[in-house]
Amino acid sequence: MSDVINWSRMSLDELIEFYETEIADEMYREGMSPATERPSYEWLVNHGYSGIAYTLREHHDLTLKQFIVEKVGVDADADDGTPGYEWGISDEQTIDRFETYLRDRQRRQNLADTTIRSKRTRLARYAREYEALHGEVTLVDRVGDRDCQPEEIERVLSVFDVLDDELASNDSKAKHHYDVNDWYVWLQNRAIGTYNPSSTVSTSFGGWDTDTEDGETKPALQPDQLREILAVCDDREDRLLVVALGAWGLRRGEVAALQVSQFIPNAEPPRIEFEDRKNGPSSVQLLYGVEDYLDRVEALDESGWNGHLFPSNAAESGHIAPGTVNNRFERLVDAAGVTLNGERPTPHACRRFWYNAYQDAMRDLQEQVAPMAADQGSSSAAVVVDKYLSEEQARRARHDAMHERLAAVFESET
Repeated sequence: MSDVINWSRMSLDELIEFYETEIADEMYREGMSPATERPSYEWLVNHGYSGIAYTLREHHDLTLKQFIVEKVGVDADADDGTPGYEWGISDEQTIDRFETYLRDRQRRQNLADTTIRSKRTRLARYAREYEALHGEVTLVDRVGDRDCQPEEIERVLSVFDVLDDELASNDSKAKHHYDVNDWYVWLQNRAIGTYNPSSTVSTSFGGWDTDTEDGETKPALQPDQLREILAVCDDREDRLLVVALGAWGLRRGEVAALQVSQFIPNAEPPRIEFEDRKNGPSSVQLLYGVEDYLDRVEALDESGWNGHLFPSNAAESGHIAPGTVNNRFERLVDAAGVTLNGERPTPHACRRFWYNAYQDAMRDLQEQVAPMAADQGSSSAAVVVDKYLSEEQARRARHDAMHERLAAVFESET
């Protein structure tokens, strides 16, 4: 395999990604535990991965052991008798995938230890209920087989029937679904799972819609409230600030530091690249607002401009501070007279609006394909989206559904 892998062209993050997917999967197939075992150099050579050691040494100044322990996060001492977390299930492969997922989320999203512990507890509760209802099965194998999809959706729903009865609050129920759904999405993104059997849960149970951020539930701005805020924007700069928060779903610090070099407006889909994030590179699709970005660039494009969309001559960084985003947003919501639960909303309420809008858009999409589901004899519209549409068709359908939602808010005041 190594003769077709261009190791030297991989960044450190790409090497980590390759290890956690390709190499870890090979270890799984041979009965090894990627969460607690380090493969030997001989093992890597025998499986066609010898080039990774040379690349780590020559291009990243790391030994193979340093890379696996310090960068990937494998703890080879975890099974040496030290008490660990008791998942309470028999499926070792699922436990390994849970632990890999949690390490990935902590490293890339910089989640606190307390948040990781809460996620682990909720995932374990879900897995124990699943095993109690459906026996000792491998959750990962079932989402890797599309032939199991209709039955697996029903099995997952039956687990949440139990949680719906046993958990005291809608908030707790929503948090359990949030974490379980995120794990299944993670499996899909790693090409480990071929579908998400929990995607229909939020539409099957009433009163569960909530936003969870660091374990807390907070209100989101409603579409009519965002329209009122947009109506008081006096210039392109104010409008772009609201677009970046609400239509792009960015955090206030990301908005403050936006730079023209991050934008790829002519790509398909258009996107913003975040290469300098602490937890590695990532991108955000521009499902709406490319014209707002181009208008802002046109207004700023003059001699001496430093490329920041919200520049500041007074700041050493060359751009406004996150606190300034807060202040400008507060000025706009005060002018619009918008409140949430009697209090002034923060910029993060726009980000929560984005997540709610995305959930609504996905429900709209499922309603649109429901007749096709009926024609195919399928009990779930989500199955049609996942199984009968090509990857490009599904991506375009999701993009169009979300664009329509955002346009209904951000174009209504013009």
